[in-house]
Amino acid sequence: MKRLAIAAILLASAASAARADNCEKSREYLLNGLGGDLTLKPNDFDDLFKRCLATAAMTNVKDAYILKDGGIAVVPKRDTIAATAATLSQFCEAYPRATLHFLTKRELAQARSLADIVRTSSTSSTPCQQIKGLVE
Repeated sequence: MKRLAIAAILLASAASAARADNCEKSREYLLNGLGGDLTLKPNDFDDLFKRCLATAAMTNVKDAYILKDGGIAVVPKRDTIAATAATLSQFCEAYPRATLHFLTKRELAQARSLADIVRTSSTSSTPCQQIKGLVE
């Protein structure tokens, strides 16, 4: 019984580490200048990295990435309206001035590398500020 519990814990932590790995990879990609000129200050990417890690740990998030424009992109585990709404609500509650972009199946199919994902624009997504009515 204890072995089963330990195995479950190790499996869960490995899955979490795999999701966090893309947060790290996308941050390093951007900070090393591979994505071109940065639109944000390098220090801002530390905050984005923390936000990405927290997002990757959310229930319906299969994977998370930092986008060049400062948004966070996610691959959902379940691509349903209810699951998406719950994830967006959780994200916007934690980060009311951020933007969460759900990567579509089409975007994922067209993405040949991490570079393609990082360059994805979050401008097509509604910012949490607007969702929460914080925009004046």
